[in-house]
Amino acid sequence: MDYDVVVAGGGPVGLMVACELRLGGARVAVLERLTEVNPTVKGGAITTPGAEALYRRGMLPALAELQRQALDRFRAFIREQNSEDGGEGTGQGLGIVGHFAGIMLRADLVDRTEPGLGDTGPAAEIAFVAQQDIERLLGARAAELGVDVRRGVKLTGFDADDEAVTVRTGHGVLRAGWLVGCDGGRSTVRKLAGFGFPGTEPEITCHQAVVEMAGAEDLKIGWTATDTGVYAYGPMPGRVVTVEFEGPPADRDAPVTAEDLQARLRRVSGVDITITEVRTATRFTDHARQVTDYRKGRVLLAGDAAHVHSAFGSQGLSLGVGDAMNLGWKLAAVIAGRAPEGLLDTYTAERHPVGARVLDWTRSQVAAMRPDPRSRALREIVGDLAGTVAGTTYLTARLNGGGVRYGLPGGHPLTGRNTPDLELTDGSRLADHLHGGRALLLDLTDDPELRTLAAGYAGRVDTLTTGCPSRPELAAVLVRPDGFTAWAADAAANTPTPAAGLAEALEEWFGVPAGAVTPG
Repeated sequence: MDYDVVVAGGGPVGLMVACELRLGGARVAVLERLTEVNPTVKGGAITTPGAEALYRRGMLPALAELQRQALDRFRAFIREQNSEDGGEGTGQGLGIVGHFAGIMLRADLVDRTEPGLGDTGPAAEIAFVAQQDIERLLGARAAELGVDVRRGVKLTGFDADDEAVTVRTGHGVLRAGWLVGCDGGRSTVRKLAGFGFPGTEPEITCHQAVVEMAGAEDLKIGWTATDTGVYAYGPMPGRVVTVEFEGPPADRDAPVTAEDLQARLRRVSGVDITITEVRTATRFTDHARQVTDYRKGRVLLAGDAAHVHSAFGSQGLSLGVGDAMNLGWKLAAVIAGRAPEGLLDTYTAERHPVGARVLDWTRSQVAAMRPDPRSRALREIVGDLAGTVAGTTYLTARLNGGGVRYGLPGGHPLTGRNTPDLELTDGSRLADHLHGGRALLLDLTDDPELRTLAAGYAGRVDTLTTGCPSRPELAAVLVRPDGFTAWAADAAANTPTPAAGLAEALEEWFGVPAGAVTPG
């Protein structure tokens, strides 16, 4: 084999998968058809689960700096707009945590005690980071870990059998044990492998661009619904979005011209702007599709290759990073012989429902954006709910990806859930101990039986004996490499010992302990 895994696609999801595989010891090559990061305007935000994944791998300081720079630009943009309209303000700006169908969600109305909003530690402060910046950050991380990233190399075909995958490119042939398709919504890997891709047809045409224009002082900042559609302006100078309900574009690949953008923005906004230059532009629709299974033999999919949907709510990037975190450690464990191949069956079982929910949430936003009377009535009701603490908290938590629970065995409330970023006795936090991509057993009551059970998993499961003052009821927590709780016990649980069930959880997720004799 040339590599253990070939990853097709070098965007954030492909790079994240590659980094996770390298942390698990796999030899990885990433094939990316572009020679540099695509400058086309894309997502300008990341939701908390994606930020938390990067935080758990030690990248929080870099994310925080990128956000600081972006917020500085946004504040300058707000000041400029306020000065142009006489200081009256132009609508929506800072103090917003996101939007549902262009209905802005105010930060001061969010109840941070909601699960997934108040227990993620400093990652909850990260949101305003552009996709291109995250791709550059992960590219640097991949280089540090020794991932072979081949830019300007496109996968053109492959053959897969029970033993390996032979990948063809314009530069030669590679042979690997596995192929992971992270090559976007029009995935070549998905098409060639024959994955089913059911879903709903598009009904809108959206344009997103960064332009030079005159007359922008009359545009409202943020998202605005009109009689002809929806438009957005900001959060940086010249960034505009138009949403029109005229069906999908006749030719999605046709160049986006200044004349076309100008006509669409005038039609939707009612403002007589003049676009003089297009710096970057793209168009997209709201088709929502998802493969029925994320794996076919030795070929797996992640990110947009596995599911596509509209960009409303900025959920796609974090959804793809979540796929990468879930898949990476599992595939690496199978390659290294630390776990049976059946572990990969849990990838689709856990991630498919998460993707399906995101698809439904993007569909629901389109329904609330339509300009017809019924949809506008719905929009008024949702807008009223978004003016309450309960409504804003619910919408924010769901758009933020909170509340995910995998169906893992065990009755503890934490089992199957994203583990809270616990603050420990020594002042460290849970995420500080997950940088290496291994599982972690937190022994919070200095229990030698716990440590004895974990001793056979050295190199697979780190053990930390400490305390957690904010959660004194917890006796122990077994955290998977992706940050989800595999097992937990309370100090006062009605079990013979706090360690009950730990041996089974360790074997289920991390194989048999070293030195164990297997039947047969």
